[in-house]
Amino acid sequence: MEELVTLFQDPVSWAALATLIVMEVVLGIDNLVFVAILTNRLPKRQRPRARRVGIGLALVFRLVLLTMIAAIVRLTQPVFEIAGNALSWRDIILISGGLFLVWKATREIHHIVDPNPAPSLYGAVAMGFAAAIVQILALDLVFSIDSIITAVGMTPHIPIMMVAVVVAVGAMLLAADPLSDFVQRNPTVIMLALGFLLLIGTALIADGFGVHIPRGYIYAAMGFSALIEMLNMLARRARRNRARSSLYGEDD
Repeated sequence: MEELVTLFQDPVSWAALATLIVMEVVLGIDNLVFVAILTNRLPKRQRPRARRVGIGLALVFRLVLLTMIAAIVRLTQPVFEIAGNALSWRDIILISGGLFLVWKATREIHHIVDPNPAPSLYGAVAMGFAAAIVQILALDLVFSIDSIITAVGMTPHIPIMMVAVVVAVGAMLLAADPLSDFVQRNPTVIMLALGFLLLIGTALIADGFGVHIPRGYIYAAMGFSALIEMLNMLARRARRNRARSSLYGEDD
């Protein structure tokens, strides 16, 4: 206990904590978009519970992983080569997670674009509660391992990492329902969010093969796209208001 008090009395520790919280929150955006898309496929009454359970279990999952930090750091050691590229277990996990995201986003886009889906595909639209939770945890494994390995380079203190994770996941819990409701109310945002998932999945695959795409570029592209979509939403609202005013004017 005394060690913890001493640790958190150090200004350097607070700086590391603030940096880690920002990093975890930013990385959590990827996860939150996926949670919003995934849980909106559930029956309406199950959606809030699925978000809370999925994100809550993800918190427990991340805290458990932090207790295994020594083993996780060793995941960066190469295990075999493909076409001259040395791959570690971390790389394999990133590539697998990226492929999963690309597959999932492509499948969801197909359901939206195809006006007459095949019966087997249409039946797959309804997702079970347990299946949603498993998919949330599977993707969280990918982001957790990546963020933990990154965090090790910022601070060697596990308590600081744990506090950062708890704060970041708490922010995700607060933002999950509003974000999911916003996505559900605005169908065009769903396609934009799926595009984000494709982008993130591609970046994970590239990272796994040693081609690092700075996350700043990715988030800048996502932010710019979100700004354009917001302007489109404002334009559509203005057109609806003008049409409504014109209709009432004719009635008068």
